[in-house]
Amino acid sequence: MQGPLIQQVCHWLEGQQQEMVDCLEALVNIDSNSYDKAGTDAVADLITQWLEQDGITVIRHLRPNSGDILEAQLGGANQSHALIMGHRDTVFPTGTVASRGYTQKDNTGFGPGVADMKSGLVMNCFVLRALSRFPNCPLPVRALFTADEEIGSPDGRAFIEAAAQGAQAVLNVEPGRVSGNVVTGRKGGAGFLIEVTGKAAHAGVSHADGASAIEALARKIIKLHALTDYNTGITTNVGTITGGVSRNTVAPSASAQLDVRFVTTAQRDQLYQTIEAIIAEPDLPGTVATIKQTSEFYPLEERMSSALFELYQAQAKAIGFDVDGEFTGGCSDAGWTASLGIPTLCGLGPVGAKMHTDEEYCLLDTLVPRTQALAATLLSLKD
Repeated sequence: MQGPLIQQVCHWLEGQQQEMVDCLEALVNIDSNSYDKAGTDAVADLITQWLEQDGITVIRHLRPNSGDILEAQLGGANQSHALIMGHRDTVFPTGTVASRGYTQKDNTGFGPGVADMKSGLVMNCFVLRALSRFPNCPLPVRALFTADEEIGSPDGRAFIEAAAQGAQAVLNVEPGRVSGNVVTGRKGGAGFLIEVTGKAAHAGVSHADGASAIEALARKIIKLHALTDYNTGITTNVGTITGGVSRNTVAPSASAQLDVRFVTTAQRDQLYQTIEAIIAEPDLPGTVATIKQTSEFYPLEERMSSALFELYQAQAKAIGFDVDGEFTGGCSDAGWTASLGIPTLCGLGPVGAKMHTDEEYCLLDTLVPRTQALAATLLSLKD
């Protein structure tokens, strides 16, 4: 049974389908690669315009080398609040929109970032707009629109953690799964750069005088890949390797990029220690290896989402759709807030699929009901 305030909010949202689609088209038709500050800031300009037209407070944190951070606020300045999140950046290079902008066929929208996560941004804007129309929201709501999630949130992480301080719940509008489910658990992950130095020598004349950095790296890769354990969810993958100067020269240098995934923070800590030990091992005399972390996401452990998911699931059912939770190996900003001990739920955005590809799509008829469910969940939280 939903209270009158939830019913009023959901009724207003019911009439916003076309406007939501129009806003989605406008956002998709702005290139906003993670490294395109002008593009991600153009998306921020549009979001700010929409929210300020409804009298919603928007704070813009200017960033010199990455997209600005937007923070919208509704309600009082109580320490306890709810936080909704979304990122404005996409993986697609600047210029993609010119050749492949927003298109629509029946119930499906296409275009760069249409699901991941321009549709989620639209959703958060309309949640805020809906709540602003009806006073007496039981809990203050903050919304954060960051600009670098696709590259590991090197700038956004600090703002996410700051905005989450004192939060009762965090809801992240990454795309809903193609099954229609939301995300109740995510792996954490990290990227590493491994560099090995050796000693060059002529491969035919003085082979014994050399120390092959490529051989040393190869030995380490075998050990690193052996850490993969599908039963526990840990995976390691060296995805790129470079090295050497010519076929007939013992390689004086080599490097590799390593990706690791884990399910819990405890696994993370143990895995990192093991990796560091492997890199430090003297596999081949005359070679030295170093490792540098290049990116990281913390996991969203399912214990941090269970109670919040039950609340969301009940509100979705009252609105008219069934939803389950599922686990994914992909990472997101939800891991940062879950690692702070704050109940966090992810994958709440409209349903989409084929993210990060030219075939990415969003099911437009999920815009309104998923927005209603998010708003109803926020209104169901108690201070």
